[in-house]
Amino acid sequence: MTDALRRHDPALKGFASDNYAGVHPEILEAIVLANEGHQVAYGDDVYTEALREIFARHFGPSAQVWPVFNGTGANVVSLRSMCASWEAVICPETAHINVDEGGAPEVTGGLKLHTVATPDGKLTPDLIDRQAWGFGDPHRAQPRVVSISNTTELGTLYTVDEVAALCAHAHDLGLLVHMDGARITNAAAALGVPLAALTTDAGVDVLSFGGTKAGLLYGEAVVALNPTAVRGVEYIRKTSMQLSSKMRFVSAQFEALLGGDLWLRNARQANRMAALLAERVRAVPGVEIPRPVQANAVFAVLPKGVTARLQKRFRFYTWNEATGEVRWMCAFDTTEADVDAFAAAVAEEMAVG
Repeated sequence: MTDALRRHDPALKGFASDNYAGVHPEILEAIVLANEGHQVAYGDDVYTEALREIFARHFGPSAQVWPVFNGTGANVVSLRSMCASWEAVICPETAHINVDEGGAPEVTGGLKLHTVATPDGKLTPDLIDRQAWGFGDPHRAQPRVVSISNTTELGTLYTVDEVAALCAHAHDLGLLVHMDGARITNAAAALGVPLAALTTDAGVDVLSFGGTKAGLLYGEAVVALNPTAVRGVEYIRKTSMQLSSKMRFVSAQFEALLGGDLWLRNARQANRMAALLAERVRAVPGVEIPRPVQANAVFAVLPKGVTARLQKRFRFYTWNEATGEVRWMCAFDTTEADVDAFAAAVAEEMAVG
């Protein structure tokens, strides 16, 4: 391959999403190593077999894993396997499954979402109770699953104790708990705890484990921490169009990510850069940071004119048009130089007004 085939400037970094980042070199190397020769298709390969042991090492011996293509697929397959057609999922209004998946849980999964307004993107036992009612009423979709995200869409973290209290309350109500772990590695790194502490040990039943935002080319995983909580995952994965024929390439990536400490190194780097970014932009007069920076997301409030000019220089998203709030995400490949360049641009545009 020659440079003539490259259609972008590799030095250009954005702050729109950790999905904008490329693939970690160690992940690419794993794909190359898995590429030679033939392996059995549809998951009966040696890489996927090894993956089961690796996930068991992180999440306990009962953990079962099914690789899928993407995060929406992981969430839909997880929730479909946990719910009957007449059952529903309790989640925050801001949940990714409610706001950012194009209605996939409803359209593809046939699920009803019972949403709850939250101040910080996090459910609590009391907030669960706002939707955990109507049991036995045929006129109401029956609550069956509580779904939380860690980290949340607002960049906040559930602590180990918060997850445990939420799971205990949900289980007392006869409900199961699903965690959207698109950024579970960032959460664990920020809290300084093993992955199991936030999931298996706290009582989570099923996890959507995120790989793409952690440095994979593509690939997420449905992880049943409580195998009795799911039914028919292997069939639902197929009917949801999430069964990869060349699954060895998904599994090899996860082995590289989780076989050693790559997941932790990547998450720590992204989290550190978000903390640095918040520190840099707080020093700019007129910039407001309205939410705590707990992992790899930074939210800020800027004048709309400043936002418009900045977005011509760097990619990032407006979170709330009414308030002028924007979101900046850091990834495993974000560097201090990237942060400094962006913070300097923020200062320049704020000075213009």
